[in-house]
Amino acid sequence: MEIIQKYFPGLTPEQTAQFKQMMPAYAEWNAKINVISRKDIEALHERHVLHSLSIAKFIRFRPGTKILDVGTGGGFPGIPLAVLFPETRFHLIDSIGKKIKVVNAVAESLGLKNVTSDQIRAEQLKEKYDFVVSRAVTRLPEFVGWVQKNISPKQQNTVPNGVIYLKGGNLAEEIKPFRKKAYIQNLSEYFEEEFYQTKKLVYLSL
Repeated sequence: MEIIQKYFPGLTPEQTAQFKQMMPAYAEWNAKINVISRKDIEALHERHVLHSLSIAKFIRFRPGTKILDVGTGGGFPGIPLAVLFPETRFHLIDSIGKKIKVVNAVAESLGLKNVTSDQIRAEQLKEKYDFVVSRAVTRLPEFVGWVQKNISPKQQNTVPNGVIYLKGGNLAEEIKPFRKKAYIQNLSEYFEEEFYQTKKLVYLSL
């Protein structure tokens, strides 16, 4: 929990309690349904919660913003972001039902009122959102093909609507089709931990 307070020192008491509750909530559910690798559950706050919150270093969502989290797995990046932005609405989807079961249970245990979820593929979803977020579910060109129909034309944030994608490694080939629209942020500029040396945030305005 200290690592979250290190980079986000202005948390309310309720947010602090919610971030602390994540470890026991995920540990309990991960023992039943493996949504996080065994070695990573020990480093939940550093490798999953903080990674998700890197999006909050890039943009502060305004109240009423609608966010779609595609391929959320156990709820990342959506659930940590929902704690940090209680007045922003988050819709978390995954094609695997047992992962959505974990999302629902964790969101309920944290008392999150701004999270909804569905077992559905992104290609089937018709609703509009201000931003689509995700953590490396596939190559960017394929991902954009799934979700560009879901980006709302109505703007309400300082950053234009689009995709915010968390991924590591060399992304040169993947962003070629979007070179004029893509912005890449090295997460090592936000966080000093070694885990973030190769991690990146990719933003595409669509």
